[in-house]
Order: sequence, then C-alpha cells, then structure tokens
Amino acid sequence: MGMHTKRRLGTVAYHVIVGGISLIMIYPLVWMVMSSFKETSTIFTTATNLIPETFTLENYVNGWKGFAKVSFSVFFKNSLFISVLATVGTLCSSAIVAFGFARCKFPGKKFLFAAMLASMMLPAQVLMIPQYLWYQKLHWVNTYLPLIVPYCFAVQGFFVYMMTNFIEGIPTELDESAKIDGCSYYGIFLRIILPLLKPALITGCIFSFIWRWDDFLGSLLYINSTEKYPVSLALKLFSDPGSSSDYGAMFAMAALSILPAVLIFLFLQKYLVEGIATSGIKG
Repeated sequence: MGMHTKRRLGTVAYHVIVGGISLIMIYPLVWMVMSSFKETSTIFTTATNLIPETFTLENYVNGWKGFAKVSFSVFFKNSLFISVLATVGTLCSSAIVAFGFARCKFPGKKFLFAAMLASMMLPAQVLMIPQYLWYQKLHWVNTYLPLIVPYCFAVQGFFVYMMTNFIEGIPTELDESAKIDGCSYYGIFLRIILPLLKPALITGCIFSFIWRWDDFLGSLLYINSTEKYPVSLALKLFSDPGSSSDYGAMFAMAALSILPAVLIFLFLQKYLVEGIATSGIKG
C-alpha cells in the first residue's frame, strides 16, 4: 500500500470519526427541534421517532402567548436588552484595560495582570453570596443592573487577556509613528489599535453575547418579576412539577431562543479563529 493511499485512508477515517462524534453531539438539539413540531402528548411516547408523525405549529402558538398576559416576545426583548448592553460594556472596558496592559507602563502592572489571571480561576459560586448582599444594599435586586453594570468594568479576565495578546502582536512601530505625528495615548488607541483590534472584538462579541443570553443563574438570583424575565429564565415556567408541564411549548420556545446565537455565529465565524489566535496584523 502506497504512502498516498495510506494518507487518503487516514483522512477518510478521520472525517468518519469526527462526523460520527458531531452527529452524537448535535442529535439532542435536532431531537428538541423536531419534538417542538409534535403534539405535546406524543413527545415522550414517540421519543424514539425523530420525525413527527404529524407536524403541528400549535406549540409555537401556545408558547408565544407566554404567561399571565406577558407574551414571550417580552422575554426576548428583555434578553436582547441585557445581552447587548452587557456585551457592549464588556468589549469597551476590556479593550481599554487590554491597551493599558499591552502598551502602558505603570507601577504594579505585573501584579495587576497576575491578579486578573487569578480572577479567571475563581469559581463564580464563591462570589455569589457577597455579590447578592452588596446588590441588595444598593437596591439593585429585581433590576437589570446586576446583570449589566459589572460587565462594564472589565470583570471578565478572559476578554482582557485575549485582547492584550492581540495588541501585543501589533508592531509598536505604529505607535511610535503616531507619537511622532502628535498622537496621544488616547489617539493611538482610537486611531491605531481599535481598528486593528476588530477580529478580537468580534470574537469577544460572540462569546459575551452567547454567555449573557444563556445566563440562567444570574437572572434567577436577581430577577423576581415575571415581566422582567429573560428567555433563559422564562423557559422554566413551562415546567410545573405540581401539575402538568407543556414540554411542546417549552421545546418550541427553546428552539427559537437559540436562533440569535446561531445567527451571530454564522455571520461572524470568519473572525472567530483569527481573534482567538491573536496573530496580530497580516501583511
């Protein structure tokens, strides 16, 4: 058997294995979407049948009606409001802090950078109780402030670290040329660094938006009013252990809830690898 044939067989085997693993991983999602078109009473009795015997849109109609005269469109608006503001705040603050770490010299820089990296290893559950008590004293409970304001001050080290590495890959000669032309640090950041930081910003946008859109625990802790629920928290209203659960409507709204994240990923995926690789500028 020739070397070329061995390579071809290896490539085929690789794609078969990866394809099989991909099907296993995506099957629960496909099952949920297909079950959203089944009658609620038949979802679990025909769980082994992926294709519905009878397609129905009743689950989407019932699910969109929402609860207590609150349409599910309200929950989508709430999620969009939280996710967009938190993502914008995260990107702006992270870019500024990353520029400071990558380009500015100041006392304690290494210590602060190490502290930021250490904060990435700190479990969120450790901060849960003190944060809740703090926000309660600020009268922020049952508002969106705990879900938005903290992300406007670079509390997520992942994005700062990613953007710092990206900025360090940009040649410092560009900064020096800008200084000769009379640019301050603010001018260098806005006119040189920020435009070149686009791949890292878009990568951060993808991750931050998805994380905020899917955030269930934060909403569960701080939001008490049904009309303020985001989608992640509203979905649990379909499940009532004390009576009957409308799983059909739950699956229908869950299928709709993943659309924003999927669309963002599809349209911005070309920037994802470049942003994570933090390769700097290309020639």
